[in-house]
Amino acid sequence: MHINDFLSAIPIGLLIGVLGRLVLPGRQSIGLFITFLIGVGAALLGTLVAELFNVDDKALVKLWKIEWSWWELGIQVLFATIGIGLANMLTYTRLASGNPKPRKRPSRPRRRKKAED
Repeated sequence: MHINDFLSAIPIGLLIGVLGRLVLPGRQSIGLFITFLIGVGAALLGTLVAELFNVDDKALVKLWKIEWSWWELGIQVLFATIGIGLANMLTYTRLASGNPKPRKRPSRPRRRKKAED
């Protein structure tokens, strides 16, 4: 990996994270900052995997002096989707899913008072 890969992962990380959220169906309960962190991690990991499998030099796209291949982008979005899915599973609660009432705890049955005759 080159230093350019690390520097390009920062601005591209948000784009990769957002694309990962768009690929994943349903509503995610994680914030923008976590999406950004997952996107940066997915961009770095995707670049590393693309270099290991030697698919990083085909069909280059240039965007603001940043070059990546379609294969590399697909790998990065795949890692971002997996990361966002895992983060969503770890942070899932009933309140975040849209259920307005929390689940009630089962309580002991109350004893009825005997009526005095």
